[in-house]
Amino acid sequence: MLNKTLLILFISVSLLCGCKNSDKGSEKLIAEEISQEQMLSEEALLDTVQKQTLKYFWDYAEPNSGMARERYHPDGNYPKNDAHVVTTGGSGFGLMSIVTGIERGFIPRDSAVARLDRIADFLDKTPRFHGAWSHWLNGETGAVQAFGEKDNGGDIVETSFLAQGFIVVREYLKNGSEEEKAVAKKYDKLWKGIEWNWYTNNKNGIYWHWSPVYEWEMDFKIEGYNECLITYVLAASSPDHAIDAKAYHEGWARGGKITTEKKAYGMPLILKHNTRGDKAGPLFWAHYSYLGLNPKGLSDKYADYWDLNVNHSLINYEYTQENPNNSKTYGPDSWGLTASYTRNEDDGIGYTAHSPDTDKGVVSPTAAIGSIPYTPEKSMDAMRYFFTDLNELVWGPAGFYDAFSLDGEPWVADRYLAIDQGPMVVMIENYRTGLIWDLFMGAPEVKNGLNKLGFTYEK
Repeated sequence: MLNKTLLILFISVSLLCGCKNSDKGSEKLIAEEISQEQMLSEEALLDTVQKQTLKYFWDYAEPNSGMARERYHPDGNYPKNDAHVVTTGGSGFGLMSIVTGIERGFIPRDSAVARLDRIADFLDKTPRFHGAWSHWLNGETGAVQAFGEKDNGGDIVETSFLAQGFIVVREYLKNGSEEEKAVAKKYDKLWKGIEWNWYTNNKNGIYWHWSPVYEWEMDFKIEGYNECLITYVLAASSPDHAIDAKAYHEGWARGGKITTEKKAYGMPLILKHNTRGDKAGPLFWAHYSYLGLNPKGLSDKYADYWDLNVNHSLINYEYTQENPNNSKTYGPDSWGLTASYTRNEDDGIGYTAHSPDTDKGVVSPTAAIGSIPYTPEKSMDAMRYFFTDLNELVWGPAGFYDAFSLDGEPWVADRYLAIDQGPMVVMIENYRTGLIWDLFMGAPEVKNGLNKLGFTYEK
């Protein structure tokens, strides 16, 4: 349990050095003693969770590329060469997290700009497939690391998560120093080189994968509702490679069939989630597209996206309170089902997309915390419970571990995933200041894309 008198916090600092694989600073750790009373105020707790979680993308990034590792194992026990596998989508979340860290003063601005510069240079030299990146890369060599046998080329969804970060970085740095302006231009070039229209395969819809070997064989058309709204928004926003609005309305929205009249716990689902049941999908669907895309006031002829995400989060909460399988993990302050590591029957660590359809009695802290703009009181209560009551079980060197269960002997997946750490940093900031939402929504191309698709949004 949390020490009742003080907590040792690890704060990242940068010390100038000339290391080959460092930016202007090499991060070291110092300890700062903070009383429990100070720590458990809302602002201090939010600061602590953001700062410690940012370490995933700052202290524990892949050292050569500066990109976000796909996963981080604090014990160093990686299978094969996984320590150098970097994720493109997770790195997009990392870019937004670094911007948050600069603004909050968690990391030095000059070191952060140097890191952002290094990431841009790395991405500029890696293979691209009609402008899109693969899901995984080798951070040492820049070579494609196949995600699957036929998934060895462009991944337009992961690329969209990455490009969301490109736009945020560009908007944040474009009016800065000459060095910052130069970095902003690099990200602008990377963003504008993505050939979104290629990924329609000359049809009304976007296809997730294209391989130089297997071409369109994976044949995965992106149809809602899931985590991919941002893919269509950015595809419509591209200055030089935009999709036609028909791809959105006939593909993503299934010719209007994306809507539903069904409810769960008295709350409208609004859109038909790509799930078997009718209690909504995993909560990352309410997070990934909305790290930059502000759902407040965002609507089109299919949905009000604020209502959609609030209802999704509350349905997820209510399911854990109903708790049909009588899991000891769930309670008023312990909830949140999303894609994460999971508990196998032998207590080993696996992976699954937890949702009411796939309930395994496992809570992923990113689920409740990433929903903090939608469910602030419930998310804060969960964060406080994870941090205070479960501290020794779930709190580690890069913030909350990925997942835990209290059924039987308490269990934790004491490792991290980029796609789970990033939403916590960014959504906490959007809850606090709206910083990342304001940067992304302020981009002129994004406004044009939303207008093209028939959205209304806060000006």
